Amino acid sequence: MSSSVQVFIYISSLLIIVSVILADELENHCVESRCNRSSPVIRFPFRLMGHQPNECGYPGFDLTCTNDNKTLLELPNSIKVFVKNINYSLQTIDVIDPGSCIPKLVKSMNLANSPFRLGQDFSSYYYSLFNCSSTVDFLYWNQVPCLSTPGFNVFAAYYQDDILDIPLSYCTKMCDVPGGAINSQTVLSFSWFQPSCEECEKSGGACRLDSQTTPNLKIECLKKPKPNSGSSKKLVVAGASLGAFMFALATIQFWRIVRLDKVEREHQRKIEKFLDDYRADKPSRYSYADVKRITCKFQDKLGQGAYGTVYKGKLSNEVSVAVKILDSSESDGDEFINEVATMGRIHHVNVVRLVGFCADGFRRALIYEFLPNGSLEKIIYSRNGLSLSLGWQKAHNIALGIARGIKYLHQGCDKPILHFDIKPHNVLLDQDFNPKISDFGQAKLCFRDKSHVSMTAARGTMGYMAPEVFSRNFGNVSYKSDVYSFGMLLLEMVGGRKVDAAAKEISELHFPAWIYDSLEGKDDTPSQIHDDEQAKIVKKLTIVGLRCIQWYPVDRPSMNVVVQMLEGEEDNLTIPPNPFASTCPSSSSTGSIPRRPFNQELPAIPESE
Repeated sequence: MSSSVQVFIYISSLLIIVSVILADELENHCVESRCNRSSPVIRFPFRLMGHQPNECGYPGFDLTCTNDNKTLLELPNSIKVFVKNINYSLQTIDVIDPGSCIPKLVKSMNLANSPFRLGQDFSSYYYSLFNCSSTVDFLYWNQVPCLSTPGFNVFAAYYQDDILDIPLSYCTKMCDVPGGAINSQTVLSFSWFQPSCEECEKSGGACRLDSQTTPNLKIECLKKPKPNSGSSKKLVVAGASLGAFMFALATIQFWRIVRLDKVEREHQRKIEKFLDDYRADKPSRYSYADVKRITCKFQDKLGQGAYGTVYKGKLSNEVSVAVKILDSSESDGDEFINEVATMGRIHHVNVVRLVGFCADGFRRALIYEFLPNGSLEKIIYSRNGLSLSLGWQKAHNIALGIARGIKYLHQGCDKPILHFDIKPHNVLLDQDFNPKISDFGQAKLCFRDKSHVSMTAARGTMGYMAPEVFSRNFGNVSYKSDVYSFGMLLLEMVGGRKVDAAAKEISELHFPAWIYDSLEGKDDTPSQIHDDEQAKIVKKLTIVGLRCIQWYPVDRPSMNVVVQMLEGEEDNLTIPPNPFASTCPSSSSTGSIPRRPFNQELPAIPESE
């Protein structure tokens, strides 16, 4: 028998002995209590911490007294409220928000791991909260002053109202809250279903946890305690019982920590700490039960990725979403944190919107807006290809939209965001084939006063990664690394050929060089072109793509310049030097612009944070 099992048996035996001793001492240990004369009476299932043993209450029903003798209840996520009234027959409890803002409290509250539920009168209908510019005024909405900030007003709209008329350019949906939180902004009502002591109290008894079966949370009914009775002997026994109980818990917890997977526990701690620091005005948090309801128990599978599976779901009859269930065995939690932290800061027409997320134990999910036309990759490599499926004018608009989205990430956010995984698979198309950048699992935040970033490992997909990402001999990693990936994406759109860094055939390995030769008329035209206007678009996309994939970051344009080139005329663009002249014998160079020497055998240089 292992030593840990022996310790467990010893502690269990000690608890049984102490429980037998305390069976006759109940009348003094679980007497009713209160914080002051006018505060609610505290009895089972509630327990006044520091004054009553653990068996006098039920887990999750612990109360404390403040310095000014107010009764305090702590809910999950460290939310503290004052108790105004407890109705033991109806099993309800009324609380007051110390901050006098019930909507704010409900918005950040998660009762998934709590025995309490919002009262029926509070949760029978819901309102949607919208954060709007102060220039917007909706008389038919309820304003929530305690959530409003200078320059922005928060309104509450009945969730069944038609929200299609809401000017999304001025308003951002925050979350849904129960209607009772809007109509009653001072008192919040909860109810509980288990445990119930009604039958025991009717018979003249009092409830407590059976100390012999505490792990099973079995309730026993004993004779009602007599008020105002007690002795030092019973207090000593109660103290010994409490000490033994706490010692047993500490021992059991240590035994579990040794046996549990330490790496997975660290991942979970990291995610929970991040979510605790995450503010309420970010994407909504959902429980795993909500995720199953939204996806109809994962019936409609959209696809399978490296880190999880994507399902189609519905938040309502009008709003469809894509739900990505992350595979915890393939991810250490960093991708989840990157995705939520990064996309929570982004509001742009060319970036996928993160609607919400789930972090319920080891179950993690990301909920995005649903884009019916799938990824750009599927269009490029469809039977007809990009040019026949959409036409070159639409292809140009898609390229311009992607460029504007990347420019926003680099320049439009509070902190610049480097995506590090720009590729057709991560560009989704809405019902009008407008592009939206997705998948921020590899993204990295940086500071505006820094010209480059530091990384401990390469990020991105081979074939789209800039040379400096895996070898610093080309330069420092910066926003120019995203420019390189965008250039490869453009060439892929033009050539209709997949970028494959592991290709064995010379025609695939030197695909960008083949594009360059096509531009100079030394090879077949890369795509089907029917008139001069289409030829101009193809030429523009090709020149911009080649400018973006220069070996050295300093030779590539910024995304601001890329947008200007795509918006301008192709006649103003000059063909850049061929970056593949030294690596592909079939390629040629203009020879008019000097190039930096390139060594095929450059070693990778490690970096530290």
